[in-house]
Formats: sequence, C-alpha cells, structure tokens
Amino acid sequence: MTSKPAKPPVRSRCPACGAPSHPDVRPFCSKRCRNQDLLRWLDGSYSVPVVEEPGGADLSPDEDR
Repeated sequence: MTSKPAKPPVRSRCPACGAPSHPDVRPFCSKRCRNQDLLRWLDGSYSVPVVEEPGGADLSPDEDR
C-alpha cells in the first residue's frame, strides 16, 4: 500500500498585517495585532453597515404594541 504524504497544516494569515497567525491569538499573529483590531472596532474605524428600510419599525422599548 502506498500512503499519501501528510500535508502541512494550513496556516491562516493575520487580518491586521498578513503575517502567519499564531495559535495563541488566532486569527492574529500577536497580541499587538489583536489589540489594534479591537481598538479599530472601539473607535468606530470598523462598523457593520446597516440599511434602514423606509417606514421601518421605529418602536422604542417603552411604546405599546
């Protein structure tokens, strides 16, 4: 029988700098890149786009339904 050679594990890239990720701080390569990414979320550099529909529900928690 012939066995196939084992493939090396696929290492993902750090989303902040592109370096190979490290298992301890995955998907980042270091704590520094992880903290930079967090800071970008906290200061508003990153955001999730929202599309508001015209005439959409504008209910506050205090309003009766």
